[in-house]
Amino acid sequence: MAEASSQSHPAFSHDKLLIIDFGSQVTQLIARRVREAGVYCEIAPFQSAERAFDELKPKAVILSGGPASVPDAGSPRAPQRIFDSGVPVLGICYGQMTMAEQLGGAVESGHHREFGRAELAVGAQSPLLDGVWKPGERHIVWMSHGDRITRLPPGFSRVGTSENAPFALIADEKRRYYGLMFHPEVVHTPDGARLIGNFVHKVAGLKSDWTMAAFRAEAKRAIKAQVGKGRVICGLSGGVDSAVAAVLIHEAIGDQLTCVFVDHGLMRAGEGDEVVRLFRGHFNIPLVHVAAERDFLAALDGVAEPEQKRKAIGRLFIEAFEREAKTIAADGRGPVEFLAQGTLYPDVIESVSFSGGPSVTIKSHHNVGGLPERMKMKLVEPLRELFKDEVRALGRELGLPDHFVGRHPFPGPGLAIRIPGPVSRDKLDILRQADAIYLEEIRAAGLYDRIWQAFAVLLPVKTVGVMGDGRTYDHVCALRAVTSSDGMTADFFPFDMGFLGRAATRIINEVKGINRVVYDVTSKPPGTIEWE
Repeated sequence: MAEASSQSHPAFSHDKLLIIDFGSQVTQLIARRVREAGVYCEIAPFQSAERAFDELKPKAVILSGGPASVPDAGSPRAPQRIFDSGVPVLGICYGQMTMAEQLGGAVESGHHREFGRAELAVGAQSPLLDGVWKPGERHIVWMSHGDRITRLPPGFSRVGTSENAPFALIADEKRRYYGLMFHPEVVHTPDGARLIGNFVHKVAGLKSDWTMAAFRAEAKRAIKAQVGKGRVICGLSGGVDSAVAAVLIHEAIGDQLTCVFVDHGLMRAGEGDEVVRLFRGHFNIPLVHVAAERDFLAALDGVAEPEQKRKAIGRLFIEAFEREAKTIAADGRGPVEFLAQGTLYPDVIESVSFSGGPSVTIKSHHNVGGLPERMKMKLVEPLRELFKDEVRALGRELGLPDHFVGRHPFPGPGLAIRIPGPVSRDKLDILRQADAIYLEEIRAAGLYDRIWQAFAVLLPVKTVGVMGDGRTYDHVCALRAVTSSDGMTADFFPFDMGFLGRAATRIINEVKGINRVVYDVTSKPPGTIEWE
C-alpha cells in the first residue's frame, strides 16, 4: 500500500478500515471523519488497493470519489477481492458508481449534473441512517457528479433521491453495501460525519479504540523494536510535529536520542529560543544547537523561485544532520544509525497520490521517500499514521505546553517562502517584526484560537508613501488569516476594520521598511497549496 501500511506500527491491534482512493481532492477528509469516530484507517490508491487490503486486513472498506467517469474505457475499478471478502463497503460518489457497475448495475454519463448543495429526499429506513435521518425527511447534502446510476445492481434498493440523482442513496442491507452519490465527508453535508459514524459502528461493528493514549504506548513499543540499541538523531524544526516526535522517541529510548536543532535563521521571532528552552529545560533532552543562518542565507542568495528555495533548504538540512551525526558518533558510544523526523500521514499519502500529481513538488523539502543513500541512515517516523489534530492531541498527552501544541501551523521551510523573490537578512528582519506585531494583535484581540493559521508576507513590490513630512519608498506587507476545520479547505478570517486598522498602523509605525499593509481575502479550495 505504498508507504502507508508497509511501515505501520506492528503493535497495532485496532479494528481497521481501508479507504480506496480514486483521486478525489477530499479523500483525506474521509479518513479524518473515520478517525474522529475513534476508528483507525488508512488510504491506498486504487492501483495498490488489493495489496493494501491483504496487508491491512480491514473490517470495512470505503470507496472514495474521483474525477473519472465510470463508462469511460480504462476508468479505475475496485478490486473484486473486496466484494468477495464479505466486509461492509461504503461507496461515495465515483465509489458508489463503480460499485454499482461492478456488481451488475448500469451507469451512464451525460445526464444532469449536480455540483454544490442539493436536497436529498429520504424514502426508506436503513441502519446507515439510524438516529440521523428518517423516511419522509429532506436534508441538505453536497453533490459533485456528472454521471449517475440508471439501473441498480441485484440486491440493492433505493433509500434516497435528489432532483438529478434517482439513486442518490442506495443499500444492499444483506451484504452491507451502501452507496452515496453525495459527499458525507465534507462539512457542507451537515450530517455527513454522523452517517460515516453509523457505517463504521452500527453497520461494520468497528470499535472506537483509536486513542492517543493507546497510540503512545504502541508507538513506544514500535520505536524500541525498530531502533534496538541504536542511536537516533531527531531533526527539530521549531514546529509542533518534530517536537512531538522527539518527546515520544525520548520516552521510548532515553539517551539513545540526541535532538539536532538547525537554527537556519528563517524562523519567526523568538522561536529558536523557545525550542532550546523547551528541550533543554522542560524535558531535559540532549540537544545540539547548530547556528547555521550564514550557510542558509548564502545558499538562498539570489534565489527567487519557491521550489528552488525548498530544495536548497532541504539539501542544507541533510548536510547539517550528516555533520552532526559524525560529531555525535565521535563520543565512542557507537554510530548514529537513525534519523527521526515529524512526517505526518498527509505527507505520506500525498507522496504516493493516486495520480502522482503535484505531491512530489509540494513535499520536496520533506524526506518522505527516504534519505540520500550516502547517509547510511534509516528514517524513524513515529507520527506517520497521524493527522495534524491527532499530533496536537498526542503532544498534550505527552505533556508539551498547550501554548506550544496549539500554535498555528507554519507551512514550508520557514520565512523563505513568505518572501516572494530573493531572500536577504534585511528582508527577514523586516518580516519577522511585522509578523510578530500581527500575531501579538491577534492574541490581544482574543482571536488566536479562532484562527487556524495567520502570517505576514513581505511582497516583492515597493510603493511610494508619505510619513510625516517625508516621502518613503518601502515594502508592502500582506497579512493572511484563515479558518479551517481540517487544513484541506480554508476561508479568510473576517476581521473587522478596527482590528485591521490597529494592526496596519502598528506595523507601519514600528517596522522600518514597510509603508503599506494589505489583507489577503483569498479562500483556499480543496487541492490548492499554500499562498506564496
